[in-house]
Amino acid sequence: MIKGTPEFIAERREEIINACEKLYRTMSFKEITLKEIGSETSFSRPSIYNYFESKEEIFLALFEREYVLWTDELRSLQSGAAGMSRDALAEAIAESLEKRKLMLKLLSVNLYDMEENSRMERLVSFKLAYGASREALKKLVSACYPEMKERALRTFIFTFLPFLHGVYPYAFATKKQIGAMDEAGIAHPELTVGGLVKEALLSMLPEKE
Repeated sequence: MIKGTPEFIAERREEIINACEKLYRTMSFKEITLKEIGSETSFSRPSIYNYFESKEEIFLALFEREYVLWTDELRSLQSGAAGMSRDALAEAIAESLEKRKLMLKLLSVNLYDMEENSRMERLVSFKLAYGASREALKKLVSACYPEMKERALRTFIFTFLPFLHGVYPYAFATKKQIGAMDEAGIAHPELTVGGLVKEALLSMLPEKE
């Protein structure tokens, strides 16, 4: 049983998540350990276990926070969606994802490991955040395309969301990957999150009448 007020517990959880995010800017998922995360907090490493049982749970909480932020952005766009052109909608969603590079980076990691090594209540909390973002995206597109049938909306959602798993690796290839492509004679044009997302959306969204 964790001692402290709900506010205190929430602050400790946020400190741990923030420590994980800080490390993830310069280290890989595999390199980061609970010891490394603990060294970035104001309390002892064993105390982390009062809030998270594994490194994967911390990453999942960070992932959840990113989905919440994206959902907020998508919802903020809904009020003006009815008058948006196809290009404007694609641009707006692309810009929302430019701000969520961390979310896209986490999507490119093995999600199975994060989910398998997290408690069910943590996983359910994450899935709720993911589900909210999916619903917000659906409502945004529906507001822009009120005539779009449910089946077409579903097809769009389950085409676009899986596509996002590959955006980060294409936009942020490592030096080693670029070197290998050079040796293999494979072109590697400079790509951006916004550019990739917008082009994909323009290919998936129908022309407006």
